[in-house]
Amino acid sequence: MDAIEKGPMIGHPITGVEMVVNDGAAHAVDSSEMAFRIAAAAAFRAGVRGGNPVILEPVMTVEVTAPIEFQGTVVSNLNKRKGIVLQTETALDSFTVSARVPLNNMFGYSTDLRSLTQGKGEFSMEYAEHQQVTKDLQEQLVAEYAKTRKEEEDAA
Repeated sequence: MDAIEKGPMIGHPITGVEMVVNDGAAHAVDSSEMAFRIAAAAAFRAGVRGGNPVILEPVMTVEVTAPIEFQGTVVSNLNKRKGIVLQTETALDSFTVSARVPLNNMFGYSTDLRSLTQGKGEFSMEYAEHQQVTKDLQEQLVAEYAKTRKEEEDAA
């Protein structure tokens, strides 16, 4: 449990893993709780390096309602935020679009939506699931974390 609190890739907790201890031995002189904790953490880290870990990000279900004349710009903006449009409904003078968008791409959306719709658009957002980040983003996050760790080690 100690090892999953801070993952080796970007320092965030690790989820979705299962570990089974198949064998072990105790020795009267060398065995202690701390020794077993250290051995288990080292074995876990080796297993993570040998596996194929991925970074997950929260994905939100976003529902936007706005006047019909802004439909193109609203949908285009959701696509720009790497959103996947699930459904679009139109009424007499308004439309509603549902999409799945990574949470990280939703920062500042309220301001953008007001600008795009002259203050007439509204949106709601709720958690849907976690999904794997893109390969290039994962590489960027891992590189940034490695740089931060190196700077901390150099400072110490």
